[in-house]
Amino acid sequence: MKTKDAGMLILLAALWGASFLFMRVAVPELGPIVLIDLRVLIAAAGLLLYTLALRRRPHIRHKWRQYLVLGACNAAIPFCFIAAAEMSMNASLAAILNSMTPLFTAVISYIWVKEAFTWRKSMGLLLGMTGVIVLVGWNAQAGGTSLVGPVLLSLAAAVFYGIGGIYSARAFQGEQPLDLAIGQQLAAGLLLLPVALFFLPAHLPGISAISSVLMLALLSTAFAYLLYFRLIINVGAVKTVSVTFLVPVFGVVWGWLFLDEPLSTGTMLGLMIILLGVGLVTGIRLGWRRKQAA
Repeated sequence: MKTKDAGMLILLAALWGASFLFMRVAVPELGPIVLIDLRVLIAAAGLLLYTLALRRRPHIRHKWRQYLVLGACNAAIPFCFIAAAEMSMNASLAAILNSMTPLFTAVISYIWVKEAFTWRKSMGLLLGMTGVIVLVGWNAQAGGTSLVGPVLLSLAAAVFYGIGGIYSARAFQGEQPLDLAIGQQLAAGLLLLPVALFFLPAHLPGISAISSVLMLALLSTAFAYLLYFRLIINVGAVKTVSVTFLVPVFGVVWGWLFLDEPLSTGTMLGLMIILLGVGLVTGIRLGWRRKQAA
């Protein structure tokens, strides 16, 4: 991987890791539904402006029903679940739990498309669940049983990401990545808009919340998607998947630096076990070797 591409990969991980920080700051004032609706609508607007600058039109109307499904499964529902979890959970814990997505994706792929569930995936899933138990059990000693609900919401979000990922691969073959990004965010925003109108905040949010929403939408969503698609073009999907290992690390670091979240032994141990499980499930190192040998 070239230095420029490696830098883009690290920047992408930093931006996606920061999304948990931005949500943690903004969600107490806006609530999860309004926050996420603003996130996806502003991100969609930013991506649409980018396409106009490129002098092209997004091609999404021909699959508007599929985009509604994708927007619900891959954005609206999981984003809201994570934001709701962060009402009472540290950003660092939410980021770590979100890294379970590849593990759940492997299970869903086995059930849905009958993709082989190898011993590596079985061991990875077992390690991932062990990491969750360590992570939650260790931190529950300080937080009591209040973590159970947020943890379940975070894991449910990872399940929906898995569903959305498989659905997009089956329903959008041949579609342009930028069109997918615009269609997904726009569909999610339209789905959430009528619900968000019933949960408008009673008071105007403060500067910190407003700034967090803008950075969440424009940096951690719109700009991050552009980096993601550029990396897929430059280095391929296999190497781009390595961002999975970096996002929770940045999530933990940002939470520690800006929110004074503790770096407990249980947090670090749970993170390492989960990432080891993700490595087994994705087989990313093996994938690199095959690509290099080719």
